[in-house]
Amino acid sequence: MLKIEVILGENDVMAISEGLKKIGIGGLTVSKVRGRGKRPGPEIHASKGSEIFVPQFNDKYHLEVIVADTKEDEIIGIIKENGRVGKIFVSQILRAIDIGTGNEGESTI
Repeated sequence: MLKIEVILGENDVMAISEGLKKIGIGGLTVSKVRGRGKRPGPEIHASKGSEIFVPQFNDKYHLEVIVADTKEDEIIGIIKENGRVGKIFVSQILRAIDIGTGNEGESTI
């Protein structure tokens, strides 16, 4: 099993979610976070436009999905196709356990 994490600089969450639904991926965790990347944030005009403020941290979206190894390339393709700005991280999941049923392995996803 793999955990695919995506940090999006723009709100492309719904487009990615709909693409994942089409291939049968139901579980997706989405969080709105704040962070800093290579690109500076947009300038904010304060005090009736006379003062310019550049925030240190910008709003970003963090997506997490746990999938079978065989779906990796298909999911990454959907994310790249529907996302505009961001990063994708893929890591191995050693063990997954469903608390309610006690099932382990890929049956938990």
